[in-house]
Amino acid sequence: MSAADFPTLTASTIAARVREGTTAPADIVRASFARARGVGAGRDALNIVLWSDEDAAVKEAETLTTQLSGASRGGVLAGVPIAVKDNICTLGLPTTCASKILAGYVSAYEATAVTRLREKGAIVVSKTNCDEFAMGSSTENSAYGPTRNPIDIRRVPGGSSGGSAAAVAAGLVPIALGSETGGSVRQPAAFCGIVGAKPTYGRISRYGLVAFASSLDHISAFARNVDDAALALEVMAGVDPHDSTSADIPVPSYREQFVSRATVEAPLTGVTVGVPREYFPESLDAGIRNLCDRSLEHLRELGATVREVSLPHTSLAIPVYYIVAPAEASSNLARFDGVRYGARLSSADGLRGMYDATRSAGFGPEVTRRILLGTYVLSAGYYDAYYKKAQAVRALITRDFTTVFADGIDVLFTPTTPTTAFPIGSVTDPYEMYLSDIFTVTANLAGIPAMSMPIGRVDGLPVGGQLIAGHFAEPKMFRVAYALEQALGDEAHR
Repeated sequence: MSAADFPTLTASTIAARVREGTTAPADIVRASFARARGVGAGRDALNIVLWSDEDAAVKEAETLTTQLSGASRGGVLAGVPIAVKDNICTLGLPTTCASKILAGYVSAYEATAVTRLREKGAIVVSKTNCDEFAMGSSTENSAYGPTRNPIDIRRVPGGSSGGSAAAVAAGLVPIALGSETGGSVRQPAAFCGIVGAKPTYGRISRYGLVAFASSLDHISAFARNVDDAALALEVMAGVDPHDSTSADIPVPSYREQFVSRATVEAPLTGVTVGVPREYFPESLDAGIRNLCDRSLEHLRELGATVREVSLPHTSLAIPVYYIVAPAEASSNLARFDGVRYGARLSSADGLRGMYDATRSAGFGPEVTRRILLGTYVLSAGYYDAYYKKAQAVRALITRDFTTVFADGIDVLFTPTTPTTAFPIGSVTDPYEMYLSDIFTVTANLAGIPAMSMPIGRVDGLPVGGQLIAGHFAEPKMFRVAYALEQALGDEAHR
């Protein structure tokens, strides 16, 4: 394997070569670090990587080589380098949530999702930049500065998992982990022209994910193609005794359906794709609309039936999300007080003064804004009017999806975002920024699987198409995504 080949290799190809003995894991790891240096992934350029340790990663790869020389043939991710968002706990590398308040913090334990990937042979090579505590849609809210989009360095990569999306798009790794609370994997996947997949809530353990909004958070995956995304989710999925919200439901093979149908002339025969009219407003960018129409035509040619549907409470998703998520954030982030871990600023005003000084200096403006908003909506006299009402409307949004899927729809197809990646610094109004997630927050509120995949470009910038399925219907989602990916071919990237 040459260093020039590495950015184009898929995870499954790397693992196959490692298991066959034709490529050494240490060479793969070195190629990943060389690529990071080559594209300027450090703090002074794209600003993708916050924390890494090349010597430790190479040593881990060499240990894997020793294991492979024995009876073991290695796992499905043998030797595959992965990047992990900085709000997912890892052993050895810091977990700071891109925040000053956790500067230098190294977790004493590791996220279950990361452990499961390691058990299948994956090697963690870096922790990636993100919006502070995953609160943002552009990765401009990091205490360590913004990440830049590898497609156009003047633009944002999306957020909050922008560093992980950029790591895959720039060819540093074939798979990266992000977290989703309202679209923080799908939106940056769309902006960076890659695949981003979110599972059903409870399908992947949240143990080791620093909590933002506990009822909305999902560990999710970025990849260069649908096959690798399905592989990553399948490895991470399953019940976990460390997470009481993880689902004790058998995990099927996400890849079996689409692999077995890869040579079938009409692989989507019998599949019905719903097109929700609320996701195609008159204001939708014409170029994005045209690419969605082209994708829908491909789906018809693949044998799918396409019909329009309605999700009537969609317009309420943003206000509901920005009540529920900040409310849960204000509760979850109360633990960052300078007492047990992280930064601490002393104060002459005693314990209360230390709390005030530490949190004021440690949290950035967006995190502060959401804590204050969440505290307000949970306060006495406002809980029923805001949080309780929002949860009731959230149930209506979930019912919209349940009704559509019960009516014979297998998957929904929508644009992932209303625009392409915007220039860094161009969106300063918080509400305008929040609207960039208008097509993605609904799946988090309903807890259903959803993914973004590249479907073309407008003015040279990537556009994502979104597929949404019912609870635990990831196999259906991946089946349609894979078929569409094969049909689009090079069209997806031009």
